[in-house]
Amino acid sequence: MTKRSITDRLRQAKKVSVLGCRVASVNTWVESCCGATTMSEQESLRCSSARNRGGVQRVEGKLRASVEKGDYYEAHQMYRTLFFRYMSQAKHAEARELMYNGALLFFSYNQQNSAADLSMLVLEVLEKSETKIEDDILENLAELFSQMDQNSPERVAFVSRALKWSTGGSGKLGHPRLHQLLAVTLWKEQNYSESRYHFLRSADGEGCAQMLVEYSASRGFRSEVDMFVVQAVLQFLCLKNKNSATVVFSTYTEKHPSIEKGPPFVQPLLNFIWFLLLAVDGGKLTVFTVLCEQYQPSLKRDPMYNEYLDRIGQLFFGVPPKQSPSYGGLLGNLLNSLMGSGEEDDGAEEAQEDSSPIELD
Repeated sequence: MTKRSITDRLRQAKKVSVLGCRVASVNTWVESCCGATTMSEQESLRCSSARNRGGVQRVEGKLRASVEKGDYYEAHQMYRTLFFRYMSQAKHAEARELMYNGALLFFSYNQQNSAADLSMLVLEVLEKSETKIEDDILENLAELFSQMDQNSPERVAFVSRALKWSTGGSGKLGHPRLHQLLAVTLWKEQNYSESRYHFLRSADGEGCAQMLVEYSASRGFRSEVDMFVVQAVLQFLCLKNKNSATVVFSTYTEKHPSIEKGPPFVQPLLNFIWFLLLAVDGGKLTVFTVLCEQYQPSLKRDPMYNEYLDRIGQLFFGVPPKQSPSYGGLLGNLLNSLMGSGEEDDGAEEAQEDSSPIELD
C-alpha cells in the first residue's frame, strides 16, 4: 500500500469520526432539549402552584395585619371581595382555604358575625364547586361549628346547611362522620341532649355510650340509670342501626359506675334490652311478642317505649304497621300479626318502610 493511499484512508476515517461525534453531539443536544422542555413544563406547573400559594399567603398576611390593627369591617369586606374574585376565576380551593382561615382569624378576635359570614362562604364554595366529601373538609366544618357562639342563630343555620351538603342535598340525615364530630363538640360543651341527637345519626356507639354515662352521672337520678341507655338502644334500632345499638348497650353497662356487672342485671329494663337484642338476631315474632308482654310493667315507665317497639316490630319482625279496630297499641299489632299469619314470620329480615317514622329527640 502506497503512502498516499494510507494518508487518504486516514483522512476518511477522521471525517467519519468527526461526523460521528457531531451526530452524537446533536442527539445529545436534542435529548437534552427534550428533557429540558419536559422539566420546564413540570417546573412551570410547580412554579404556578407555588405562585398561587404564595399569592394567597401574601393576601392573608395583609388581611391578618388589618384584623390585628382592629380594622375588622375593612378586612371583612376585603375577604368577601377576594372570595367573589376567586369564585369567578374558578379557584375554588383557594377561595375555600382563604375563607376558612379568615373565619378562624375572626373567631380568635371574637368577631362572631364576620367569622360566621365567612363560614357560610366556605359552605357556598363546597356547594357550588361540587367538592367531594373528605375527612379533612368535614373536620374543618366541625372546627368552624365549635368556634361559633353556642346560642347564635347562625350556628343553627350553619350546621343545617353543612349536614345537607354532606349528603349531596339528598334529604337524608347527614354524613355519619360529620354527625360524630358535631356530637363530640356538643359533648365537650355539656350539651348532652343535642350531642345524643347527633350520636344517634353517627356510627359511634362507643362514643355515645361514654357520653351517656357522663350525662347520667351528672344530670340524672340514680333510679334512672337504666333509662338513659334503654332509650338510646331503642332509637338506634328504630334507625336500623343494630350494631351501634349493641355497642352502646355493652359499653354503657360496662362503664357506668352504678350498674352491676351483668347479664343478668338488677334493673329489669336492662334485662329486657339484652333479650331484645338477642331476639332481633333471631327474628322470631313469637319471642318478641312474649318478651314485650312479660316486661310491660317496666316498659310503662316511659310512654315512648311502646312506640319505639312498635316500629322495631315492623323493621325486624314483620309486624304490620296498621292497627286493627279490635285491638290497639303495640300488643294489638303483635296479636293481630300472630293470629293473621298463624305461623311465625321467620322471613322478616327486610324493613317495612310504609309506616310513619318516629320522632327521635
